[in-house]
Amino acid sequence: MEKVMMKLGGLTCPSCLTKIQKSVEAVNGTADVKVLFNAGKVKFNLDATVATPTVVQQSIEKMGYTVQEIKTKEA
Repeated sequence: MEKVMMKLGGLTCPSCLTKIQKSVEAVNGTADVKVLFNAGKVKFNLDATVATPTVVQQSIEKMGYTVQEIKTKEA
């Protein structure tokens, strides 16, 4: 498992938080998803044998938000 943090753009209201959380949770291999509205970040654990951060990024960007930065580290 990897710990992943993505800095997001386009968050304008708390309902954005729910949309992004559901989108990330829908990607196979993600767990413990937390969206930090005030910080503009999403954090989650990712099973790298199932998905990549790019897959999650694409899921977020399909909804009209941007991913400005991605950081990963081994859990």
